[in-house]
Amino acid sequence: MADITDIKSIVYTEKALNLQEQGVLVVQTTPKVTKNQLKEIFKEYFGVTPLKVNSLRQKGKVKRFRGIEGKRPDYKKFYVKLPEDAKLESLSV
Repeated sequence: MADITDIKSIVYTEKALNLQEQGVLVVQTTPKVTKNQLKEIFKEYFGVTPLKVNSLRQKGKVKRFRGIEGKRPDYKKFYVKLPEDAKLESLSV
């Protein structure tokens, strides 16, 4: 079962900020979270029922540092459409 600790962060990129104006919040989570679990998290912890949830899996990049190859962790990103009366300021992780 997923809980609030599975949400890593809210994404604040240029694209994400433009989507926030349209009522869409971009959230980065651990790869094991499903759409239904994320909806339950928003209902339980934030008191908001999402209208729509889209998801994508993002593979971690392979990086090199001083000749040693490493890999950033994989994560899942969700686009959460919120009702118009929901306040985005109250949704802080």
